[in-house]
Amino acid sequence: MSVESLKRISPKALKVWKLYGLFQTLGFVAVAIAVIVLSYLFNWPTWMIAIAIIVIILFTYLLVFLIPTMRWKRWRYEVREQEIELQRGIFIVKRTLIPMVRVQHVDTVQGPILKKYHLSTITISTAATVHEIPALDTGEADELRNSISLLARVAEEDV
Repeated sequence: MSVESLKRISPKALKVWKLYGLFQTLGFVAVAIAVIVLSYLFNWPTWMIAIAIIVIILFTYLLVFLIPTMRWKRWRYEVREQEIELQRGIFIVKRTLIPMVRVQHVDTVQGPILKKYHLSTITISTAATVHEIPALDTGEADELRNSISLLARVAEEDV
């Protein structure tokens, strides 16, 4: 199956992942502010302040803009009668096929930020691992969860 035929996750995922990146960046900002304050208190060289500011800018760009965009562009999924195909990755693209006969149960998960954007994540549990399809519209996630559950039951009966 070609990559183009796989479905994308919700475009709202990009907003959510950028928000998560912003929260992560706040930790780096706190450390950078501490370095700047300490450099003034102890007369450290001014290049340390410059490095702290560059690190803040770099991590903000990476965590808020570049990584969420690349992650959203690469995330694809497809649910078929016999299998579920997942494709994800930023620099290394990973493709996973989950046979329906291996699916034990399917859940939807929705934290407070996902709920604000009307998104849910589907978790697919097999005996060995748990796979996720992140940030789907809530209605679509519920339909997909029910569809996978039904297909898994049918696949189990055929075995």
